[in-house]
Amino acid sequence: MPTTTLDRRTLNRALLERQLLLERAELPAIEVIERLLGMQSQASNAPYIGLWTRLRDFSFDELAQLMKDRGAVRLTLMRGTVHLVSAADALLLRPVLQPMLDRVVGSATWGGAALAGVDRDELVAVGRELLAERPRNPGELRELLALRWPDTAPDSLEKALRTWAPLVQLPPRGLWGESGQPTYATVEEYLGAPLAEPDPGPVVERYLAAFGPATVADLQKWSGLTGLRSVVAGLDLRPYRDEEGRELHDLPGATLPDRDVPVPARFVADFDNLLLSHADRTRILADEHRKRVMTINGIVRGTILVDGFVGGTWRFDRTKAGAAVSVTPFVRLTAGDRDALMAEGARLLAVSDPAAATHEVRIGPAG
Repeated sequence: MPTTTLDRRTLNRALLERQLLLERAELPAIEVIERLLGMQSQASNAPYIGLWTRLRDFSFDELAQLMKDRGAVRLTLMRGTVHLVSAADALLLRPVLQPMLDRVVGSATWGGAALAGVDRDELVAVGRELLAERPRNPGELRELLALRWPDTAPDSLEKALRTWAPLVQLPPRGLWGESGQPTYATVEEYLGAPLAEPDPGPVVERYLAAFGPATVADLQKWSGLTGLRSVVAGLDLRPYRDEEGRELHDLPGATLPDRDVPVPARFVADFDNLLLSHADRTRILADEHRKRVMTINGIVRGTILVDGFVGGTWRFDRTKAGAAVSVTPFVRLTAGDRDALMAEGARLLAVSDPAAATHEVRIGPAG
């Protein structure tokens, strides 16, 4: 039987449905965090926007309380970047991703040569002992690790420790409106539970539930892992092809929405995994717009969706006089798109900056 070919618009609508961006859901925040298999948290406030845009009546306090209660934590995971995940997923994902993180530390771009003569297991053991005494900030870790390895750059020791060992960033880091340097603890100590045995199969299936249908290259782009083709081959998955003839994989029971289902204009958080989890991002972001969204220094700007695809960027502008959301469209907006963005922006400001003296939504010209 010939394999069904899925066009870009069908893949777009499938991604948006699985990412809860066709319509807002009525779910607890923790369920959404787990459904999305974590949320990019390089910018610590981004998960608040990411949940707000996917959920009805989401309160920023709900996520803050989850972190205070240790139901959700922030740590280095996919692609070697900081993610917000549930406590259970922190214990599940970190062992699966550790080979990628080990490879990152040894890379030339990371500066692995600076660790010559440092034994990985010894550094991790010393770091764990220090953190078992109490949580510590990066400066404290650098100072204490330098006592054991005086000939190695303290920055490299501290950075290697938090990549080789599963360290969580403790609140108030990650709470809306809070700032300051991170404080670390080991994930096992903080959550009072051991890491799971590494098993990539269930992680692949959950990736597809959140981002599929997808190629092996997509899966590897999302995770940073390599060698996943054999894992995919061992799973019971449904095959498709995209318009370029690449093999796509999906869960056998997963359905696909109508390619023409309407999608309201929507704000997407900066660094959102919606844009970062495929090798071919054109199902959500056109190639001609990529450099306007993803900068050479690694910033991924907040975006707007227009008919389901990235159609511009947005940002907060705050002054003593008030708070504003400023939108820069890449495409011509219809009157309906403009009205939807004005309404969405006003709703966002009401929850993000409730004490601001004034709120304003600014939409610039397309171009």
